[in-house]
Amino acid sequence: MKKFYSLLLAMLLAAGVLAGCGESAEQSKQKAEEGQKASEEESAFPVTIKDALDNEVVIESKPERIVSMIPSNTEIAFGLGLGQEVVGVSDFDNYPAEAAEKEKIGGMEFNVEKIISLNPDLVLAHASSAHNSEAGLQQLRDAGVTVLVVNDAKSFEQVFESIEMIGIAAGVKEDAEQLVADMKSKLDEIKTKAQRIKEDDRQSVFVEVSPAPEIYTAGKDTFMDEMLSAINAENIITEEGWPKMDPEAIIERNPDVIITTHGYYTEDAVGNIISRDGWQDISAVKNKQVADVDSDMVTRSGPRIIEGVEELAKAVYPDVFK
Repeated sequence: MKKFYSLLLAMLLAAGVLAGCGESAEQSKQKAEEGQKASEEESAFPVTIKDALDNEVVIESKPERIVSMIPSNTEIAFGLGLGQEVVGVSDFDNYPAEAAEKEKIGGMEFNVEKIISLNPDLVLAHASSAHNSEAGLQQLRDAGVTVLVVNDAKSFEQVFESIEMIGIAAGVKEDAEQLVADMKSKLDEIKTKAQRIKEDDRQSVFVEVSPAPEIYTAGKDTFMDEMLSAINAENIITEEGWPKMDPEAIIERNPDVIITTHGYYTEDAVGNIISRDGWQDISAVKNKQVADVDSDMVTRSGPRIIEGVEELAKAVYPDVFK
């Protein structure tokens, strides 16, 4: 019996040692993979990228300190796992929550001295404001800071290009490709579900991006228009861009659904629309098909844009996209 217990103890000890070795081997494998990935990322540099202003931007080594000058760039950076590298963001950055903990560098008029003091390896600027802030960007370049102007995306494909550009610049090309692949896959799922909607059930939609008395909407060649097409809905606005609308024109076009994107910034956006004089006869108001969607999700050209499409789909076709 004593020999039996000795043998049992030896077997248990051996099993414990083997388990320990197995865990150690797994940890070693993980460390080796992480080391290989880091080595591959470093070997990708120096890299030359043509930015949105057609500048040939040379990035000598993998950036360790990044400043983002616009919320969409910040969301992309965090989406690519670069939260630790981001050291500065704009005053308007509110997502993810960690962005609020970063140093603020200003808004449309950014603080050049503040950015330089953060000692960044890379500044992610944006084409939407680059021309108006060229003097400040040039000051950064003159101070030896690498500035990359990311394109002002107007479509899903251009969002994907922005993500891939930032991924290459930051040395996380594979992560960017995977993020884009995941976004495309989710978008395809939404489109496939939307194609089940019969023609007779297809909804006409008015999107209000700015409330009365200055009512602005999203027309052709905008993100919102592409989103509506993706969910098999009809945009009642045939004008291009972001036209200002006369209330009577909206009443006349009689949308089935009204979507607002300013609820975060205005008080009771839906209630305001429902109570407008003359709007009670619009189909959307009569049938209580008025909803507000998260403005940031449907306007920022970053990783959450596909989530924005899904939120829009739920608002327009609640029975289909539950």
